[in-house]
Amino acid sequence: MRTARFFPTLAASVAVWSAICVIGALSSYGSALQQGGNPSYPALLGSWLAVHALMMVFTAALYLALQRWPQALARPRSIGVVYLLVLLLFLPLELLFVALQGKFGLFSAFLELAWTTFTYVTVVGLRLWQQQRARERDFLTLQLQLEQQRLAALRGQLEPHFIFNALNAISALVRMDDKALALTGISRLSGLLRYALAASTRDWVALEEELQFVRDYLALQGMRYGTRLQVRFEGDQGAVLAADCPPLLLQPLVENALRHDLDCHDGAGDIHLAFAQQGEQLHIRISNAVREVAPNPGLGLGLRNTAARLRLACGPAASLHTVRENGRFTADIRLPLERAA
Repeated sequence: MRTARFFPTLAASVAVWSAICVIGALSSYGSALQQGGNPSYPALLGSWLAVHALMMVFTAALYLALQRWPQALARPRSIGVVYLLVLLLFLPLELLFVALQGKFGLFSAFLELAWTTFTYVTVVGLRLWQQQRARERDFLTLQLQLEQQRLAALRGQLEPHFIFNALNAISALVRMDDKALALTGISRLSGLLRYALAASTRDWVALEEELQFVRDYLALQGMRYGTRLQVRFEGDQGAVLAADCPPLLLQPLVENALRHDLDCHDGAGDIHLAFAQQGEQLHIRISNAVREVAPNPGLGLGLRNTAARLRLACGPAASLHTVRENGRFTADIRLPLERAA
């Protein structure tokens, strides 16, 4: 395994140093021409490659060593200690290697010190950058896993909550002693549960699918409330229907409207659902009449779950705002028309 890592790293080191040698040989060739000489560029390039051959191996070995022992880069002091070890162990070997090629001297020693320092700083900088990128990836992966767990927990709350309230609607029909109506309600509930169970395995659905689910849910509730329940849809057409939407996003808000309106009095109530495309955003507005009566407290899951799911699914690109004015309660949702890849 180590050999398998060494040869690709060595090949990369050779490629980088060869590029440096090509540039260096060109510089030497130009200087020789200016001095009136007649140099051979291939000979100059061969000389540069020969002098830096050991440096190529050192670069690959240093990179793999710092990859194998990342603690060597944990603190500035340890980075300095490793640099001193490089000067004590590698630099004398490099000077001997250069001297054997007839290039020994004070200037040559200074050049090799400079090349060794340059190599060390470059490799350390590269490894520090890679470590930072790895930490960022690990952080993002952990954050994603935590958000997925939170989303699963929200779904775990939402699905039993939906089933509980749908069964309440069926029980109300049974108490009305209308068997045909109760059986129809059970059939509708079966379809709703199939969608809810299928949606639990998906992160996104088309708004058209979600709207059909909401219509079926309101039809079930209409069997319970009769003509007291009045529903209006607006803008549910065209490109809006193909927009991306987290599943089971709208049903808790519709249920919230029922609980805080029709469940609080014996009169009629209305729910208005409006949809619009605004640039690259989908705008959803759900409003219902509210009266000055004691509110139905419920479990408080609808708005909290919806806000949390929007935040997890879309981040700051989505929002949920609520307002109560002029005798109506309005939930205003904005989210990207198409989900991010």
